Amino acid sequence: MFAFIARQPILDKSKSVFAYELLFRDGKAGAYPEHKEEKAKFISEHFHPLGLDDISGEKTSFISFSSDTLISRFPTTLNPESVVVELADPTDTSSGLFEACQHIKQLGFRLAIDDPMMVASKHDIFPLIDIVKVDVSKAHFETIEKHISRYRDANVSLVAEQVDTQDNFTTCLDLGFDFFQGYFFSQPEARILKQLPASKMNIVDLMGESSNNSFDIDRISQIIERDATLSFLLLKFINNPTINKRYKITSLKHALNYMGEVEIKKFIALLSLTNLGDDKPLEIIHMSLVRAKFFDLLAERRGMKNNPPIAFLVGLFSLLEGLLDQSMTDILKQLPLSEEVNDALLGKNIEIANYMTLVRAFESALWMNVIKQAKLLNIDQKQLHMLYNQAIVWGNGVRSAVTSHYPRAIAQ
Repeated sequence: MFAFIARQPILDKSKSVFAYELLFRDGKAGAYPEHKEEKAKFISEHFHPLGLDDISGEKTSFISFSSDTLISRFPTTLNPESVVVELADPTDTSSGLFEACQHIKQLGFRLAIDDPMMVASKHDIFPLIDIVKVDVSKAHFETIEKHISRYRDANVSLVAEQVDTQDNFTTCLDLGFDFFQGYFFSQPEARILKQLPASKMNIVDLMGESSNNSFDIDRISQIIERDATLSFLLLKFINNPTINKRYKITSLKHALNYMGEVEIKKFIALLSLTNLGDDKPLEIIHMSLVRAKFFDLLAERRGMKNNPPIAFLVGLFSLLEGLLDQSMTDILKQLPLSEEVNDALLGKNIEIANYMTLVRAFESALWMNVIKQAKLLNIDQKQLHMLYNQAIVWGNGVRSAVTSHYPRAIAQ
C-alpha cells in the first residue's frame, strides 16, 4: 500500500494506455520504497494509502527496484501479471543480481531496463530482458535507428521515454518503438484556428451553463434531451458507484434533488468535455478528470466558494488545447464560459495558477515543487498527497463510465 506516489502513462501505438510507471517519493530516484515496519504502519493509519489497482486503474504497473531489493528483499505480494520489474541500475554488477533476475523471471515477472545509449545488447543480463526503455531526449535518433534492429531481432519491446511532442511521437513510431511515455498526447497536434462544428453546439451550450451563477434546469434538460447520447451518459455518470452508491437516478431533475446544483454543474461540464474530443486519446480525458477533482478538493480545503465550481471547471478544461488543437485564447472565444473561468484558464487567477503548478509537479514527480506549493497554499505536503490520491481514485471510477462510449484514438 502506497501513499506518496506519482504515475506517468505509457501509451501504445494507438495512443491507448498500456501501463503506468509508478514513481515513489520515498524511494531513491523513484524506486520502490522500503519502509520499516513502524513507518509503514504509521502511513497506513494516517494517509489512506492506495493499492496498485487504485493507482494504475487495473493497467500494468512499471516499478523500479534497486539491486539490493531485487537480491534480498523483493516483495512477493506483487502480481507478475500486472507488474513489470524495472532495474534501477542495469549496469550494476552486484553479486547475485543476475541470479535474482533469473528468479524473478521464473516467478513470471517481465523485466525492463533503461538503455538511453542503446548498448544493453552487450550486457550479460540482456537475454532476461523483455522491455527496453530509451530516453529519446538523451539519445540521438541516428543512434536509435542504427541499433534498434538488434532489439527487434531479440523480440524485446521498446518504450520511448520523454516523448513530449506530437512530432517526437511520430518519429518514434516510425523508428519502430512499441510504447511511448510522455505527455505528447496532451499537446495540440497543430494550432489551427477553426470553428467548432455545428454538431458540438449542444456541448458548447452545456459548458456555458456549467459556469453560470444561475441554474436553469429546464434549459439544461432541453439541451440534454435533444441528444440521446448525452442523456444516456449523464445518467451513467451519475449512477457510477464512485459518485453515487445509494440511489438509482432516473432523470436530471431527480439528480438535482439528490445531488444538488453544484454537483450537477460538475457533471454537465464533465459530460460536455467527454463529447468534445472524440478523436483524441482517452488518457487526455482521464488527466482532465484527475485535475478537476484535485482542484476541487484543493478549493474546498482552502475555503473557496464553489458555485459555480470554478476550480473543478478549470481543472476539467485545462487540457482543451490538446483536445481541440487550438490555443486556449482561440478556444475561449468560442465558448460561453464565465469571465471568472476564462481568466483562470488563461492563468490570471493566482490561486488556481498555483493549483496548476502543483498538479504538474505531481504528474512529473517533481517533489521539491510539491513542497514549494504546499508552503504557498499552507497545506501540509502529505495532505496534498492524500488529496491527489483521492483524485486518482475518483478519476479511475469516472473513466470506467466513459470508456465504453469513448472512441479509440488511432495513431497518425
